[in-house]
Amino acid sequence: MAKVRISTTVDEALLERARRFHGQGTDASLLEAALTSLLREHRSAEVDQAYQSAYRESPADLVDEWGSLSDFLNAAARQ
Repeated sequence: MAKVRISTTVDEALLERARRFHGQGTDASLLEAALTSLLREHRSAEVDQAYQSAYRESPADLVDEWGSLSDFLNAAARQ
């Protein structure tokens, strides 16, 4: 993976707290971990939004040729 050099200023207290939490890793590994976490959180929010949209368009109690999802989930819970 190609690496890019960045130079920036950050809040000193914030950086020190993050360094303590991150452990013995380098500042580069700390930044990579933070960026990975940010992207993971963003992706999780995208998935949640997609589920919300899908359930708005097709509510769980909507009956189709397969029955309703809520009836299926209730039956599965009884098993």
